[in-house]
Amino acid sequence: MMRNRNPAPGKEYTCGLPPVTGENPAVLILGSSPSVMSLEKAEYYGNPRNQFWQIMERIAGVPADRPYAERISCLKKRRFALWDVLATCERHASCDQSIRNPQANDIAGLLEDYPTIACIALNGNVGATRWMRRLLPEVMSRTDIRIYSLPSRRVRRMHA
Repeated sequence: MMRNRNPAPGKEYTCGLPPVTGENPAVLILGSSPSVMSLEKAEYYGNPRNQFWQIMERIAGVPADRPYAERISCLKKRRFALWDVLATCERHASCDQSIRNPQANDIAGLLEDYPTIACIALNGNVGATRWMRRLLPEVMSRTDIRIYSLPSRRVRRMHA
């Protein structure tokens, strides 16, 4: 994880995590950028209040209560891959709405390396979907891969 607190007052410059892929992934799940907690743990969806792992347990049988390495191994066996749309960005805390100066990961290159990927699930309408449309229109316009936008599973603050 690389975090630099110098870009602008109240902002952090964040570099993401490497992709998680097995031998022949069929589904690529893309978030926008890892949360601060995920970066600190070096784990995708590292905030225990994030619903991602509970959802993966229901739809793919990935046990949410197991250690991270076991969950990742299980995910790979079920032909899922994980990555983020953004390689780097500047933002406040873990807020996708505050992202500035985004730089995209090489999603097209990953798809070339793994031609078995037939589906991309964009995790978060505000984050992943927005940045894919803006930064990677050539991937979004592909007709050989189904692309779905999913609602965000991030923890939201409740206001009284």
